[in-house]
Amino acid sequence: MKPTPRPWLPLAAFLLGLPLMAGAHDGGAHAAGFASGLLHPLTGPDHLLAMVALGVWAALLGGAATWRLPAAFLLAMALGSTIGLADVDLPGVEASIAASAIVLGALLVFDLRAPLFAGSLIAAVAGLLHGHAHGGELPLGADALGYCAGFLLCTAVLHLGGVMIGSSLRAAAARPFLRGAGAALAASGMFFVWRALA
Repeated sequence: MKPTPRPWLPLAAFLLGLPLMAGAHDGGAHAAGFASGLLHPLTGPDHLLAMVALGVWAALLGGAATWRLPAAFLLAMALGSTIGLADVDLPGVEASIAASAIVLGALLVFDLRAPLFAGSLIAAVAGLLHGHAHGGELPLGADALGYCAGFLLCTAVLHLGGVMIGSSLRAAAARPFLRGAGAALAASGMFFVWRALA
């Protein structure tokens, strides 16, 4: 007898593991930097959802995109955080971050297949914006290098979780679930944009 597919199971397991990952680092000399950075992506739903969604989309594209899109995001995020730490302004960053949730949601809803370069470019732009926001939110007295290392590691884990979820949802039977999740993400992105512009 064929087992019943449970597309929600990888998502549930991943979300249950997030507090364990965050709690694994309980202080030390670099707690004000590394631990703060590690926890930071988990505190903003727009950041968290977009990072997981990027991993899901990368897995659905498959092939080299599975790892190149998250890598492009992380590299651009490191650059964006440097710009943010330098206190260089980028106009409309918060609204643009929220808009990235709309874009990623739409990619899932319409099951859009981008070429590797275009997908990497979308990931890099999103990463630059998210990195700028994280860099600009460095806590007072925090170790900047440790802080950046923390949020880059957390982001990589979020991407990995998204890749795991996306890999388990490649079957045609899972498409309605993915479209529903994409629609929910896009709707939440619209709320975040409205909140950022209000």
